[in-house]
Amino acid sequence: MAILLFLAFVAVPIIEITVIIKVGGILGAWPTVGLIILTAAVGTTLVRAQGFQILARAQKSLNNGQFPAAEMVDGMGLLVAGVLLLTPGFVTDALGLALVIPPLRRAIAGLIWRWARRRDGIHMETRTWGSQGPRDANIPPTDEGVIEGEFTEIPPERLGRDDGKNKPGHR
Repeated sequence: MAILLFLAFVAVPIIEITVIIKVGGILGAWPTVGLIILTAAVGTTLVRAQGFQILARAQKSLNNGQFPAAEMVDGMGLLVAGVLLLTPGFVTDALGLALVIPPLRRAIAGLIWRWARRRDGIHMETRTWGSQGPRDANIPPTDEGVIEGEFTEIPPERLGRDDGKNKPGHR
């Protein structure tokens, strides 16, 4: 994890600055700045359009009573793509544009999934929604109208000023 943080906050900016200087030496300062802004604008437009498509697919899955797992993974990939595309630089833009391409995004997500499963870092619990609210997928629904839930009682002193209006029997 420390290596990833090092790369994110030290190595990536150094690499980006080096590439920007090299490109600036070839194209000139203003064309380089324009190119960085153009890639961010085009990438953001692509991310937005694909985001709406993924949202529509997720809504369709939910309407069919299915969990939109693939859409959630696609959405996370697009979120990372958007962050990379908005980060100034050519290297992050290239990585962001790679994540905008659905087959590449899914391949990268598959690699990350396999890596996380090997490290035993994934715990997944599935629940379905019915007319009764959330329920375990293996338990058949009942017509009893039971609502399951968890609660934590918060003492009045933690809620702030208690002027006596919250006492039982007070109106």
